[in-house]
Amino acid sequence: MIPAIEPEELAVLLADETSPVQLIDVRERQEVEIVALPQFWVMPMSESRDWVDRVLTQFDRDGKTIVLCHHGIRSLHLCQWLQTQGFTNVYNVSGGIDAYAVRVDRTLPRY
Repeated sequence: MIPAIEPEELAVLLADETSPVQLIDVRERQEVEIVALPQFWVMPMSESRDWVDRVLTQFDRDGKTIVLCHHGIRSLHLCQWLQTQGFTNVYNVSGGIDAYAVRVDRTLPRY
């Protein structure tokens, strides 16, 4: 079971600059060009061969890791994979960036 984090909870975390959190956006680059949250590392699923080693060597497997996509499906898949790799504190953004744009920051473009 992958725990979810609601968009409102994510906004609180992003506002707290002292909170150590690892943020991953798995959307494709053309999606990120439309709308993005600047604190996130952009790691498109289609480019996983390019970044998988970095995730496994540079990310803290016990650190709070939050994964984002458009609606929460692709990010859920990455969360599941991260757990199989020993990540213990993984959260999926419920509803993805679309829910964040609707519920937290209505100035963000939607697609």
